[in-house]
Amino acid sequence: MAVDATQAYDDQNVFAKILRGEIPARKVYEDDWALAFHDINPQAPTHILVIPKGAYVSWDDFSHHAGDAEIAGFVRAVGQVARSAGLVAPGYRLLANTGTDSHQEVPHLHVHIFAGRPLGPMLAR
Repeated sequence: MAVDATQAYDDQNVFAKILRGEIPARKVYEDDWALAFHDINPQAPTHILVIPKGAYVSWDDFSHHAGDAEIAGFVRAVGQVARSAGLVAPGYRLLANTGTDSHQEVPHLHVHIFAGRPLGPMLAR
């Protein structure tokens, strides 16, 4: 079911549980601001999710409520994950869904990193 990104943060969402260690994840990166792990249902040969450690539903929520250090740390983490995975030269795509029209599925801000093959047009037609 798609997420209404205007609703309050639900601390029982799957990513909150991963952050608390209640659900395992194949981690590829972690620092004070972010956690990155492989998607359990990959949509490309490389499909990594990067999530902030704070409780944010969407980019809107994050950009409005997070502090400057947290925002910078999260954005830098996304870049570090891509570099560490060797994705810069061949290229990669970032995707962050927000709200029902985008079909956001988890009510915790997350960035998908897709790579490993030509990804086609930006939007399905």
